[in-house]
Amino acid sequence: MKFLKPFYIQPRFFYAGIGIVMLFALSYFIPILFNIAQLSILVLVLLFLLDFLIVFIGKNKIEATRILPDKFSNGDKNQIILNINNNYSHTIFLEIIDEIPEQFQVRDFKLKDAIASKNLKTITYHLKPTERGEYHFGSLNVYASSILKLVAKRFTFNSGAMVPTYPGFKQLKKFELLNINQNALEYGLKKVRRLGHSMEFEQIKDYVLGDDLRTINWKATAKKNQLMVNQFQDEKSQPVYSIIDKGRSMKMPFNGLSLLDYAINSSLVISNVVLKKHDKAGILSFSKRIENVVVAERRSSQMQLILEALYNVNTDFFESDFSRLYASIKRHITNRSLILMYTNFETLDGLERQLPYLKAIAKSHLLVVIFFKNTELNQLINHKAETIEKVYDKVIAEKFAFEKRLIVNELKKFGIYSILTTPEQLTIDTINKYLEIKARGLL
Repeated sequence: MKFLKPFYIQPRFFYAGIGIVMLFALSYFIPILFNIAQLSILVLVLLFLLDFLIVFIGKNKIEATRILPDKFSNGDKNQIILNINNNYSHTIFLEIIDEIPEQFQVRDFKLKDAIASKNLKTITYHLKPTERGEYHFGSLNVYASSILKLVAKRFTFNSGAMVPTYPGFKQLKKFELLNINQNALEYGLKKVRRLGHSMEFEQIKDYVLGDDLRTINWKATAKKNQLMVNQFQDEKSQPVYSIIDKGRSMKMPFNGLSLLDYAINSSLVISNVVLKKHDKAGILSFSKRIENVVVAERRSSQMQLILEALYNVNTDFFESDFSRLYASIKRHITNRSLILMYTNFETLDGLERQLPYLKAIAKSHLLVVIFFKNTELNQLINHKAETIEKVYDKVIAEKFAFEKRLIVNELKKFGIYSILTTPEQLTIDTINKYLEIKARGLL
């Protein structure tokens, strides 16, 4: 916004000028208005000079700072704070033009407010990025005017700042699972009934009402002459990998974010959940090459490593090479692991080309293929068709939706788990599937 001037004349001045011109025009018919118009010019000029002096006399009459977060969370609202101090001896009226990053494509961003004399005011606004990367801010421009609002003076602050945008880390708190039994349902997470027990025995404890009778330890009961039960705990330190397809099919946009960014945000959240459940979390991405690899571990720095790796995941618009993915998994992931594969199949033919590699991966690991419903097709299907052309479009849309369901059935034939979900429900459905697998002891 290099065109911004050190001051500008407010619209009120021009409106007054237009009014005076109209008085001169009417004075041809009503001569007395000519004197009123001349007097009006004098009054307007005097008021303009007075307003100019009020606003421009003195230095540092306005002080402002822009407070930015260390990083933005992609797909979430991020707060920007403006602290503005009025050193004038009267109330000042402000127009704030913050030069926000070009990625938002907002050309008319403007805030208006008023601050009393010798007062500090905090103004906040929010930005919602839809892609990862560096976001560069320009200057913070504050235009100050008096109650006359004929002229405004520009003050410029915070020239240049950069904020990196990372995957949606704000969702981590939302899906915190430390107290999952108490507050998970409000987020759409399901309580999963445990089928059987894991292999890890924890302790023998006194029986309390509600304990599973099948867990009674009869030897311990006989020794203590009271009911005792075996207590089990979930198996820990199991490897869980989030594998992200970054081929061209994942660049499809939904509600501002691409499928790739939805997958990246979900991978970050599920990795945090995995670590909270005492398992090992890892990630990798693939297309023509295998990249952004973080080996599944449970160290204190693991989430930071995953966050940095996900920040650098970008599509290369190639067809994804599943054969290379299978070879890399076979070579580097030697222990049986849960593999959450984020990809997208639009047709059954598209799946069948990759099915041999998916079957090969599923022989050694528990594979969950996660792909997306086309929500735009659902809108077309649910909309009443009123013309022959719309009927044709609706039939084609129903065919594609049906193929998605066929893909789920085809994967199921070969013991491959799947999640067919909308982008908005991706994270919740993935967490539910992980919890179900843990509860059923499938891994």
